Amino acid sequence: MAQEIIDEPIVDVEQAFSKTEMYIEQNKKSLMIIAFVIVALVGGYFTYKYWYVAGEETKARTEMFKAEDYFGKDSLNKAMNGDGAAVGFIQIVDDYSITPSGNLAEYYLGICYLKKGQFADAITHLQEFDGSDQIVGPQATGAIGDANMELGKTDEAITYYLKAAEQNVNNFSTPIFLKKAAMANEDKGNYVDAVKLYERIKNEFAETTDGKDIEKYISRAKALGKI
Repeated sequence: MAQEIIDEPIVDVEQAFSKTEMYIEQNKKSLMIIAFVIVALVGGYFTYKYWYVAGEETKARTEMFKAEDYFGKDSLNKAMNGDGAAVGFIQIVDDYSITPSGNLAEYYLGICYLKKGQFADAITHLQEFDGSDQIVGPQATGAIGDANMELGKTDEAITYYLKAAEQNVNNFSTPIFLKKAAMANEDKGNYVDAVKLYERIKNEFAETTDGKDIEKYISRAKALGKI
């Protein structure tokens, strides 16, 4: 059988390089501008993140100290608005929103509004908080549930309680928010769902504070729901 001859294009390497060199030469100015912009953007990003933001965080951290102290003492108005000498969480949020401390101030501010009974404002600030932190994050999400519960929005409250329970599964916050979700379900007359949540606490978190007395909640929900 005759050997099949396949014609393959022959690449002229020298010509290809020549065309590349010609393109670079013709577009030298544009390419230099692009390279300069890339270098400027990368340099600007690192300057912004590691110099400007770091500097702002240092200032924010210093100003947060007094507001946190007032918060710990339950002096909510001073924690929020300052005392005339030191600023409060409201100004810290305004002045340092790009910093980790400015973000944390959103959480504190939300909790302050929650404690003052201003539930809509509490939700606004707690939702603004970036809750990626494994400790504070679930607390913020659960607090949104509390605010919704106070506003009579039980379905929304259950959603946030369950989200908080799963946000960082642990022996502290998870059973607390599962129990809150179960009790909210009881308020709606959803006793089957309530029992399921109580029993999850019994099965998975029996040694926790909430787990040790969960049996009475299971019995109550079963009795009310005639389960």
